[in-house]
Amino acid sequence: MTEQRTPLVEMRNISISFGGIHAVDNASVDLYPGEVVALLGHNGAGKSTLIKILSGAYRRDEGEILINGEPADISNPRDAKKYGIETIYQTLAVADNVDAAANLYLGRELRTPWGTLDDVAMEAKAREVMGRLNPNFQRFKEPVKALSGGQRQSVAIARAILFNARILIMDEPTAALGPQETAQVGELIKQLKREGIGIFLISHDIHDVFDLADRVSVMKNGQVVGHARTEDVTKDEVLGMIIMGKVPAKATPGPGAMQMA
Repeated sequence: MTEQRTPLVEMRNISISFGGIHAVDNASVDLYPGEVVALLGHNGAGKSTLIKILSGAYRRDEGEILINGEPADISNPRDAKKYGIETIYQTLAVADNVDAAANLYLGRELRTPWGTLDDVAMEAKAREVMGRLNPNFQRFKEPVKALSGGQRQSVAIARAILFNARILIMDEPTAALGPQETAQVGELIKQLKREGIGIFLISHDIHDVFDLADRVSVMKNGQVVGHARTEDVTKDEVLGMIIMGKVPAKATPGPGAMQMA
């Protein structure tokens, strides 16, 4: 049971305001090893802002972040990487004109004793990581722009885990993909779970969420409406949380839950 383990991530009572508007208000979420937690809510609900605080893009006004039970000081993306936190955005941020290995080592290239790029070592490591993640991937020599959407996701994820990410933030990872590629990304996520990596999944696709997530945390107007295990709630109940802030019986309410008369 997860209750006996230390969470990979605990975000406690996080708040941040922009120009007097509470973008995130007293929000708490957690994430365990080998678990996918989906963060749900309408645009402007606060989920992306909350996750940008974890990734170091924003600095929180209040609250604390614990990584493996220890307080974490995250002020910028470099700090987040130090704690094993990597973000894979919808746009992927891959370099289209170079191959998979060059993408994996972008900005952190390996060099030979003579100072030249060690392409052989980088490709060998790329093959090792990709073999673990997506054994069917073989297009190592081609520029990333020639790859399918699912294969590009593989490259982006491989780059994150190459440098020992333990916590992945995936922002709408299947938004621009067809059914076959969506299934491929689903397999990648299951493999990451088996390796004990924790994943925060931001998605608008409720079917994706029920296929991939162990738990959901729903936000509305900057507050957490509630948390639930996906096996304990229906899709309609989750939609009720998103739209009305209505928390079903088997969910744990948060500060943003609709107050029942």
